[in-house]
Amino acid sequence: MKKRVIALILAALIASLTFSLAGCGKSGVDVPVPAEKAKVFTMGIDPEYPPFSYLGDDGEYTGFDVDVCKAVCDYLGWEFKVFGVNWDQKLVQLDSNECDCVWSCMTILDSMKEAGYIISRPYFDNEQVLLVKADSGFKSSADLAGKDVAVQLGTSGESLLNEDLKDLADSFGKVVTCDSFLKCFTELEGNAVDAVFVDRPVADSYVAEHEGFVIIDEDLGAEQYGIAFRSGDEELCSQVEGAIDALVADGTYAQIAAKYTDIDEGNLIFLK
Repeated sequence: MKKRVIALILAALIASLTFSLAGCGKSGVDVPVPAEKAKVFTMGIDPEYPPFSYLGDDGEYTGFDVDVCKAVCDYLGWEFKVFGVNWDQKLVQLDSNECDCVWSCMTILDSMKEAGYIISRPYFDNEQVLLVKADSGFKSSADLAGKDVAVQLGTSGESLLNEDLKDLADSFGKVVTCDSFLKCFTELEGNAVDAVFVDRPVADSYVAEHEGFVIIDEDLGAEQYGIAFRSGDEELCSQVEGAIDALVADGTYAQIAAKYTDIDEGNLIFLK
């Protein structure tokens, strides 16, 4: 008799437990489902490239490219991160997944496309210029014959001096390569070089903030900036481009551009 009573009690308990479990999510308490983690999007930048990407006074990265990428991540619901690349090794670092893209005034080159990289639509028209001291007396590139000129490693400017503008480079006394434009400018300030071969907006930004420097008004090469993604990341590139289009449409892109007065909005292709 006792065994029968115990068996009935156990059966009742099992039935009750089964009913409770079956009711979860219906009339009972819902079992919490972990929220899906937001995608982390890491932007690769040249950390010394004002006004597009640089370290602000608050210790945070800022600049036109950085602010646009932040807005893209907000629009897509992604978590935003920044990775400062070694510009001369930027594609190696991209390939090793240290960042999801290189977005920092990256010149669009056919050689990159041929190597399999996915390149966004161009977003900025750029030109190369020579920056010199205002009291140097240099008025053209020809005046720099026999003089030393600095350029950043891994840039389109360095490529131009090695290829299309090799005759010009050969006329210089020496081409000095530095791993950042800030070091190029330091060399110029200290009279270690006579000029810096640099992107126009970077030169404009430097001249605006430092007295005693001028830009030689001479066309030395036009190019366009884009965003570089790894091979196979067509979908990621498409998502970013779509978000940028939305930011242009709602006015956010223009608002960001207006913050950076050193950037000529006429060169921002998406605003034309």
